[in-house]
Amino acid sequence: MRIAIVGPFPPFRGGISDLNSALAYQLSKKHEVLAFNFTTQYPKALFPGKTQLKIGDAAQDFENIRCLSSINPISWKKTADKIITEKPDLVLFRYWMPFFAPAFHAVAKRTRKNIDAKIIAMCDNIIPHENRILDQQLTKRFFEQMDSFIVLSKKVEEELLTIVPNAHYEYSPHPIYSIFGEAPARDLAREQLNISTNKVLLFFGLIREYKGLDILIRAMGKLNKDIDDYTLMIVGECYEDEKKYINLIEQNGISKNVQTHFTFVPDKDVGSYFSASDVVVLPYKTASQSGIVQIAYHYDTPVIVSNVGGLPEIVEEGKTGYCVEPNPDSFAKAILSFFTAEDKGSIRTNILEYKKRFSWEAMVETIEELSNAR
Repeated sequence: MRIAIVGPFPPFRGGISDLNSALAYQLSKKHEVLAFNFTTQYPKALFPGKTQLKIGDAAQDFENIRCLSSINPISWKKTADKIITEKPDLVLFRYWMPFFAPAFHAVAKRTRKNIDAKIIAMCDNIIPHENRILDQQLTKRFFEQMDSFIVLSKKVEEELLTIVPNAHYEYSPHPIYSIFGEAPARDLAREQLNISTNKVLLFFGLIREYKGLDILIRAMGKLNKDIDDYTLMIVGECYEDEKKYINLIEQNGISKNVQTHFTFVPDKDVGSYFSASDVVVLPYKTASQSGIVQIAYHYDTPVIVSNVGGLPEIVEEGKTGYCVEPNPDSFAKAILSFFTAEDKGSIRTNILEYKKRFSWEAMVETIEELSNAR
C-alpha cells in the first residue's frame, strides 16, 4: 500500500512530530510511505515558545517533503497536487488542533476530487484544551472530507461522536515512545543532572496552565514534614510567566528541593531525565491522552496522573502508577503512598508487561483495517 502522511515531522519539535516519525517508520516496514511536512506550522506572532524547531538532531527522522504552510492557501493547493501526483492508496492526516483545519480541509478536498484514495484522520485531540470560537465548526468542516478516523483515547472518541455521530472509526491507544533510545544508568543520570537525593520526581513537558504544575508544587508543599531527601525536577519550556511558578515554589517552602529546567529538551537528553526519576507526575487539569506517560513507560518509570480525560485509560492503578483527582491533597497523598510503599520495584516489573498493549503493531493493523474497509 502507498501511504501519504500529512502533518509535522522533524525539524519541527513536539510530540506530534515525534510520533509521526515513528509512525512513518513503522508503516514503512510493510508499505511505501510518503511524508508531507509543514514549511510554516505556526506564525511567529501566534507561537508562545522560543522556537518551533528541534535543538540538535532528531531521535528518529523520516525523509519528508516540506510543502504545507498553515497560513498560505497557495501551499494548500500545491501540497494537494504533490499528493495527487504520487497517487497514494491512503492519505492520513494527523489532527490535534482546529487551527490547522482550514489547510487540512483544502488539501483533503482537492485530493478527494482527483484520486481514489482513502482519507483518514488520526485524532490526538478534537476539542482543544483552550477552546476558541469556531473551533467545532472548523473541525466539522474538515471531518466532512474523511472516510474514517482513528482516536487515541476514549475521551477523544467521545469528542468525535459529538461532532460526527455516525463516524466510522477505530480506537487505538497512543503507542509507546521508543524513539529516544537507551538511557544512562540511574546513578550516572543523577550524577549528570547534579542530583544527590534518594527520591526524585519528574514533571516533564511544555508548561501550560492546563498541565497543572501549580497543583504539584502545592502538593509538595503539603509534604514538607512527611518526605525529605527528595528532588522535584521541573523540565520543559514554559508557555507562561516562569516567575509565577518560581514564586509558588518559594511560597510553598520547597526551593531547596526543586530543580527547574525551563527549556525544551534535545532528544538526546530525554532519557537521562526519565532514568534519573523514581516517578513521573502529570497533575493535568484537562487531558486527551499523554505521550509523556508513554515515554515514562518506555523507560519503565511509574506515573502519578490526574483522573481526567484519557489518562485513566493508560494507568493500571497501584500496578503501573496512581490515578487521583487533580488537587494538591490527592497528589500529596499519592506521592506519599508511592514513596512509602514497601515494594516499589514491582511497579517497574508490572510496567514491563503492561506496556505491551501499546504496541506499534496494533496501530499499524488499525490503519490497515480502516484502509481496507468498504
